[in-house]
Amino acid sequence: MGRRVRHSGRWRDGDSGESDEVKAPRLGTVMWPIQSWRETGGLFRRAEELGFDTAWIYDHTAWRGHTPWYDGYTTLAAAAAVTSRIRLGTLVTSPNFRHPVPTAHAIKTIDDISGGRYTAGIGAGGTSRTSDGGLLGGPDWTPRERADRFAEWVDLLDRSLRGPETTHEGGYYSAQEFRVGPGCVQRPRVPFYIAGGGPRGMRVAARHGEGWITTANGPQSDDPYELVRIHLGMLAEACAAEGRDPSTQRRVLLTGFTGEPWLESPEAYTDLAGRYAELGITDIALHWPRPDSDWDADMKVFEAIAADHAL
Repeated sequence: MGRRVRHSGRWRDGDSGESDEVKAPRLGTVMWPIQSWRETGGLFRRAEELGFDTAWIYDHTAWRGHTPWYDGYTTLAAAAAVTSRIRLGTLVTSPNFRHPVPTAHAIKTIDDISGGRYTAGIGAGGTSRTSDGGLLGGPDWTPRERADRFAEWVDLLDRSLRGPETTHEGGYYSAQEFRVGPGCVQRPRVPFYIAGGGPRGMRVAARHGEGWITTANGPQSDDPYELVRIHLGMLAEACAAEGRDPSTQRRVLLTGFTGEPWLESPEAYTDLAGRYAELGITDIALHWPRPDSDWDADMKVFEAIAADHAL
């Protein structure tokens, strides 16, 4: 296959020039809540100016031991007030230290502040205490308990945001006459993008998700492209079981965890994005370059990718 190049928002073969009608993925960036708002606010505004479609943020109290680490929801509320176009969201929030009812309250509020630009990225959460696992004390959750909690957490969050009133007595979470008030700007609620690579996570994504998130790494394959292909097949099967068309869901690739050269050059990004777009990925998220970390990159290349995408 020839080199993939973008043309008028779509991808074509760089040798033949024939259009294959594969739409270019939306482009997002993952922001780091590690600086004061005086600095972080400027970065969100800059992301919007550069033409990114989405600005995501991790929702942790700390991540991989990094401190300081500011609150994700508070940061997104502030970002909503200083931007006007770019979509905002968590990538991802989890049950590790969030209860679905106050989480629903925060999401509804940010959706209002942003004028309907919020997307809730949701995942089961990790076990490491440097990334919130076990933060609230108590025994470690077994994989089964984590999956059970996740399914119940997403279901209750969904019900709480749809409203108008929610009462729930579950195995792990409760709610008593919670009223969502006027509800979300986006109806019937903000979109959920669900992270999950196993069968149960796929079922949650098929049942509740307007989108699905992958990092393209996992035990099923050492080849990121092949793993995404496998996972998309699993997602399609889960959607079929729920009576859903998987093509109606967005599919987000969170880059930076596979060693692929996404930020080596604009050409490298174009080639990789085209390849994954052909597979079915609709959205790509690049980490904002972070010096002295695994996510360091040439800022000029990063900005050039954004500028090319905005054309």
